[in-house]
Amino acid sequence: MPSSSAMDASPSHPEDLTTLYHRAFAEYGTVALWNLRPVQNPTPADALAITQALRTHGKMAGRRLAERIEILCRTDQHS
Repeated sequence: MPSSSAMDASPSHPEDLTTLYHRAFAEYGTVALWNLRPVQNPTPADALAITQALRTHGKMAGRRLAERIEILCRTDQHS
């Protein structure tokens, strides 16, 4: 049986930018995003502003989260 995190990434649970942004602060706020304040309704620019810190200080899982945020931002720009 897949873990709950694997189920969250399934097509039946699509990720949106706001969810990933707030997840980043919940999981990496004290490690990578300690000097930033989350916004309630992040724009793609707000989300992209945290990806470098996630990549630098969030280890491999933070890097993967940053990549998913960047992919969503790119697809939003082309929609």
